[in-house]
Amino acid sequence: MTSLGLTQALSDQAIWPLYKVDQTRAIEQQAHKALPPFTLMQRAGLATAQLALAIAPHAQKIWIACGSGNNGGDGLEAATLLKAWGKKPVVTWLGEEGQLPSDAHQAWLQAVSAGVEFAAQPPSQFDLAVDALLGIGAQRAPEGMLAAWLNAMQDSSSPILCVDTPSGLMADTGQWLGGRNASTAKRHTLSLLTLKPGLFTADGRDAAGQVWFNDLGVTPSQVPSAWLQCAKAEQPDLPYNSHKGTFGDVCILGGAPGMTGAALLCALGALHGHAGRVFVGLLDHDAQHAVMAAYPPLMVRAPEALALETSTVVCGCGGGDQIHNHVPRVLSCAQKLVLDADALNAIARDTSLQRLLKKRQQRQKITVITPHPLEAARLLGISSQQVQSDRLSVAQQLADAFEVTVALKGAGTIVASPSHTPTINLSGNARLATAGTGDVLSGLIGAYLAHSDHAFEATCQAVFEHGHVADTWPCEGPPLDAASLAAWVR
Repeated sequence: MTSLGLTQALSDQAIWPLYKVDQTRAIEQQAHKALPPFTLMQRAGLATAQLALAIAPHAQKIWIACGSGNNGGDGLEAATLLKAWGKKPVVTWLGEEGQLPSDAHQAWLQAVSAGVEFAAQPPSQFDLAVDALLGIGAQRAPEGMLAAWLNAMQDSSSPILCVDTPSGLMADTGQWLGGRNASTAKRHTLSLLTLKPGLFTADGRDAAGQVWFNDLGVTPSQVPSAWLQCAKAEQPDLPYNSHKGTFGDVCILGGAPGMTGAALLCALGALHGHAGRVFVGLLDHDAQHAVMAAYPPLMVRAPEALALETSTVVCGCGGGDQIHNHVPRVLSCAQKLVLDADALNAIARDTSLQRLLKKRQQRQKITVITPHPLEAARLLGISSQQVQSDRLSVAQQLADAFEVTVALKGAGTIVASPSHTPTINLSGNARLATAGTGDVLSGLIGAYLAHSDHAFEATCQAVFEHGHVADTWPCEGPPLDAASLAAWVR
């Protein structure tokens, strides 16, 4: 538990529980019953004021935009404290005295009594802006005065501190309703009581910027809706008495004419992910000799010659339409299987392949699928916009529908399975938004799966490592491309 009054950066531990809005409200109600009135708001205001000083220690004029609910009450409490500490808070407020929740009303009375300045419009200049407008209460896009104030914050060069959740961000899903989005370089979010999944997937990372957390001294008793993975679990030391068979074989099946690069990137991801041996079954037969000459560590075979029954198979990268003819055998024979790209598209178009996929779990066979949003949409018969509007639910829906482990790629890649609480991955950045990086991820998952029987854990670790390379890529170095990514993964 975070100790009372201590605001933490998320790098302080490897994994964090995430709670949806309905869970957070229930946790809040339980805490209210156990604590004296106004206690949670006092703690929230203190945490906000302290973080404001940490973010902008030399700030004097601090604009605090307060809504009409308890999020605004947190801002009012912070304003009272900042005034007492010698700062010059200026509050713009959307509330009305007779319509406030009880705690927010008390916070308003204290701010008025302390002589906090209230203004009808934002100050023309300010050193820090505090967004205490909506919090987790956002239901629709901001409009009117509220939208104007958010735009004023975004137009300023001053840092922004969002209380609980940036106004306009859906806390459960990460869907951004707020129109223009502020630069993450100047935005901070202090998540209070619980961490919310929407801060870390879809538009959440861009909207929230640097996320901080204070649990307000409350330990939730509920099961989280998801977990946030912030670091890779420590791997055991490799035994000295090892050989290439110790770490398993990975077979790559894909690479139709004109797309052999995708299969090769996948194979290199598996090779650098410590697979014992990597076999490549190229659908472009004319490219086999050239590949063997250029990549001696890879063992090139005809697709029909791959030992699917005794290997971890990665199927689909650069497979084109040709992969469809190979998918039935792969689904039937492979003991461990990663499906990506054109293999997923083939399954989405063919209900007989969907039935084979669902039967794998009944036959005690391990399957991981790695769709991007459009591939996920095809598998479920929905639009990619629907996928992106609730990535966490869609990932779980895919996992349950096909009885597989899912890595739904994108900002905040989500790993889900029928038997685990889903995980949102925190590593990675826009450097990965280039062709071929998804192929490298599939190969890396294949390598991790080759020496593990735990598909969910292996997928989580591979996804984190994949993003970690992008996070640690030297700023002064060359742009990160897929080939460089494959060479750096571990």
